[in-house]
Amino acid sequence: MGAARLPTAQFADSRPRMPDWSPARYLRFEDERTRAARDLLARVPLETAARAADVGCGPGNSTELLVERFPDADIVGLDNSPAMLDEARRRLPGVRFEAADAETWIPETVVDLVFANATYQWVPGHLQQLPRVLAALRPGAVLAVQMPDNLAEPTHRLMSETAAALGWGERLAGAAREPLAAAGAYYDALEPHAETVDVWRTAYHHVLADAGAIVDFVRSTGLRPFLDPLAEPERDAFLADYTARIDAAYPARADGRRLLAYPRLFVVATR
Repeated sequence: MGAARLPTAQFADSRPRMPDWSPARYLRFEDERTRAARDLLARVPLETAARAADVGCGPGNSTELLVERFPDADIVGLDNSPAMLDEARRRLPGVRFEAADAETWIPETVVDLVFANATYQWVPGHLQQLPRVLAALRPGAVLAVQMPDNLAEPTHRLMSETAAALGWGERLAGAAREPLAAAGAYYDALEPHAETVDVWRTAYHHVLADAGAIVDFVRSTGLRPFLDPLAEPERDAFLADYTARIDAAYPARADGRRLLAYPRLFVVATR
């Protein structure tokens, strides 16, 4: 891909880790997860790109969009999950994938596009990290970021409620990620380093089969920190209680299916 090789940095991460991500579980809802990445890329104001980085590339579904949009570019996918990187390499054997941590990764100046689909919500202090990423780019380069903004939704509120109801509230107190800042905070943080900043919020309404499908949708992402510390019998109890709460919170529509509201925050900043 491309004549020039994109410089990247790899970072050792010594922090304790949850069990690795499950690409298979994540990809059960590939179309729903990729839709936001597709919408984000549509707003990237670049006719061409020689070099691009997909931060938090996961199993490569978002990287595949970059390859389709910029077929001659030198593209690298970055993630700190070995399982996700293995799946991405299987999916796109002609693309380079490397281990890196979004909390510390900074692009080289030559990068034309830094793309991050549902990554930085996991990074504590990302409101400080994102301006550092943008400031490292050359004029005219683009930072494009999408983050789930759904902690107020029943799916996520009920995670903590279930933990409390089962007596594990204190044990799982740190399982929920930090809420996103208001849209204006991202504008204010990036504007000093940008020519333009475009911020918007979209609420998708995914049509899913039943309450169990909603649980499966969040199990590979926001539910992981609640389930991973539990022993198997505890995990089964948590899932049973949580699924019952989800069933009540998301009533069946006329056709028997459920609508999962899923708000996301988008930011596209041009250096």
